[in-house]
Amino acid sequence: MLYDLFDYLNKLDFPGAGMFQYISFRSAMAVILSLIISTVIGKRIIGWLQKQQIGETVRNLGLEGQMQKKGTPTMGGIIIIISILVPVLLLARLSNIYIILMIITTVWLGVLGFVDDYIKVVRKNKDGLSGKVKIIAQVGLGLIVGITLYLSPDTVMRENVEIIKEGNQTEITYSPAIKSTQTTIPFVKNNNLDYRKLTSFIPTEYRTAATWILFVIVTIFVVTAVSNGANLTDGLDGLAAGTSAIIGTALGILAYVSSHLEYAAYLNIMYIPGSAELTVFACAFIGACIGFLWYNAFPAQVFMGDTGSLTLGGIIAVFAMVIHKELLLPILCGIFLVESLSVMIQVSYFKYTKKRTGVGKRVFKMTPLHHHFQKEGNAGIDAIIQKPIAPVPESKLVVRFWLIGIILAVLAIATLKMR
Repeated sequence: MLYDLFDYLNKLDFPGAGMFQYISFRSAMAVILSLIISTVIGKRIIGWLQKQQIGETVRNLGLEGQMQKKGTPTMGGIIIIISILVPVLLLARLSNIYIILMIITTVWLGVLGFVDDYIKVVRKNKDGLSGKVKIIAQVGLGLIVGITLYLSPDTVMRENVEIIKEGNQTEITYSPAIKSTQTTIPFVKNNNLDYRKLTSFIPTEYRTAATWILFVIVTIFVVTAVSNGANLTDGLDGLAAGTSAIIGTALGILAYVSSHLEYAAYLNIMYIPGSAELTVFACAFIGACIGFLWYNAFPAQVFMGDTGSLTLGGIIAVFAMVIHKELLLPILCGIFLVESLSVMIQVSYFKYTKKRTGVGKRVFKMTPLHHHFQKEGNAGIDAIIQKPIAPVPESKLVVRFWLIGIILAVLAIATLKMR
């Protein structure tokens, strides 16, 4: 909104109006504004949630300090969503197709998470929305994103920009703008993965359609996997919000270099016109997550609930898809991945051993993985060597996960040169 206003004022030579033309200025303003909004409205929303007695119901799992969290207001993801949307609506170019997709993603998953929390907390139904409904909603979002990237004339890319140097002259060459189903492969130079190669067995006349159907399926899978991974990670004070802020920073950098001709050429990655606007969204996302930590850091005054965790994960997934960096997610979202895998391994091994021996066994003391380190005792390898593990304090555990997240984010960006 403000972008269009200041663009008009700039044409009238209004002093200072030209600042809004710069991505760096609007991105900085997005961070500041989202931080202010989240800290200002956070206290009021927490007060309202307390007044409505919308508190967390905690099941005693034998974790240190766990029962002290009972009654803590939940559904705090509302703070994050508002703190993202307001700066984006004010500072971003709302005609940009990528911004439109990110706004749809934020609202779509925000509503899904809110309804789930409402059923759990207000209706006192601990099961919340059925898994089938959640999957249908996530599949619906994946379809919207995938089909939009296929149909919109604005979602194009120029393949692997290269810099050719002849003496003191530098020439940047790139392919024409095309619709593409390619994505960057980590650690591999001059070799993008084109989903079209995976449909080589399809007759030529149907191959393009088949390729985009595959791309849509990948989009659905990524959205579902990352949003659920973020949901599982939201189990300690500040863990999901801090980890998401780190991931958002890396994605913002990737979006910016992908939209900058010289940087894309230097890094030999796809040049995606218009994706620079996503930097504004990424900065609002980062500011909202950090601002939420003001109230969510240990000991938490509010939990984000599914309203926040599903939204954060979905935003990260869609953001990676639109800049064609989804293959970086296993590295970048390594925390989410490990948390999800720990649950899958635990459940699978328990069922397998129960079927074979009649007694279910566990690999971890508790899942998701962060609870494993909170619980004292032996499990897995530790059970073999009979070396007891003392529980790690929650605040220390969260900081350690953040540090691992920072390492993974740096590694994900570094893969653009480690090729």
